[in-house]
Amino acid sequence: MTTIALDAMGSDDYPDVDMRGAVLAAQEYDLDLIVVGDEKQLRPLLDSLSPGNLPIRIVHAPDMLTMNDKNDDLVRKARHKDSQNSMAVAIDLVKSGEADAFVTAGNTGAAMVTSLFRLGRLKGINRPALAPVFPTATGSCVVMDVGANPDCKPRNLVEFAIMGSVYAEKVRGATNPKVGIVSNGEEAGKGSNLVRETYPLLEKSGVNFVGNVEGKGVIGGEVDVAVTDGFTGNVMLKTSEAVAKLLVNKIKEAIMAGGILAKIGGLLVKPALGVVKEMLDPSDVGAAPLLGVDGLVFIGHGSSNANAIKNAIRVAKEAVEADVLNSMRAAIEKK
Repeated sequence: MTTIALDAMGSDDYPDVDMRGAVLAAQEYDLDLIVVGDEKQLRPLLDSLSPGNLPIRIVHAPDMLTMNDKNDDLVRKARHKDSQNSMAVAIDLVKSGEADAFVTAGNTGAAMVTSLFRLGRLKGINRPALAPVFPTATGSCVVMDVGANPDCKPRNLVEFAIMGSVYAEKVRGATNPKVGIVSNGEEAGKGSNLVRETYPLLEKSGVNFVGNVEGKGVIGGEVDVAVTDGFTGNVMLKTSEAVAKLLVNKIKEAIMAGGILAKIGGLLVKPALGVVKEMLDPSDVGAAPLLGVDGLVFIGHGSSNANAIKNAIRVAKEAVEADVLNSMRAAIEKK
């Protein structure tokens, strides 16, 4: 049975949203859940939300990491062996083998630093990377990195390509995933110094490298994995989310301002718009994996709702059952 450790003090609306998501996941998926946080807050919530005997266990962690934890203070709390914050305690459950994966909607930087110190890197990996899934015209694309590494070297992007290929195949179901490097032109020789230096390394890396891919190509579904530095990837991610939200809102505004015929038309197309909205909703994916640490770690938005927490747990479960970590170890060693 797969066991997931959830940071129940992670989301902006902790612990209510996190616990509701945990209960939804326990009701819908075949797994065991360990929710980690302040038991004085978690126990009454769990009792009120879970009328049956759901497979949810509470592990007490009296402290928590917040956006205010930075620099030396964050490092101390992340690495000290006796840290009692919810992230450290939950990640230690993965380290000890008591849990198979860790899920949080907490501070992204804190989650990355704590995971790195307590789990370490996979052998052969220089820098872990965040790898969210973008919706595309043909399905989905794993984009990495989106913020963990603003400045990268060519070897880092090669590592991203290898890890992203394994994740796209094992979790997203892509056959022989196509890998592209994000650039300002499709032709070889285009792009920044980083792109041009990485290009020949990717050609020899053993992944299914198809060359440069522009932003429109990523959204158009030309590749299954798009590699880039964390600065560029973060801009891509936040711009894509903002554009998706803008389009949905503008369509609603146009329907409401268009008179009775527009409103009737809006009712007729509402089911189709619902499908599009669901595709663009980040809560459907739930969380992005932090690939490259020696354990399965998934980090969601701080603004996650209960559905996003539930889906983050689902994605973590899928990664465990697909044996992503061992597949990644084997791919890194081979390539």
